[in-house]
Amino acid sequence: MPSHAEVAAKLLRDAAGFFQTVGEQNPSLKAQMDENANVFTQVAGLVESDPTGELQTGEAPAGGDDSGGGAA
Repeated sequence: MPSHAEVAAKLLRDAAGFFQTVGEQNPSLKAQMDENANVFTQVAGLVESDPTGELQTGEAPAGGDDSGGGAA
């Protein structure tokens, strides 16, 4: 029986395929649809390789940081 992560990755890859098909049928949307497909494919890989991992966005964690810097 597949895990939740495996099912999620398959759904993401299927969605990527949908975006690619839409882009092929609509040249004016192709660039955006290809970008969407690429993101969905990358996230599918992340879900498979590290299902409980956290996405690194480069932003400070919620609640701010404790670095001591900032306005006084």
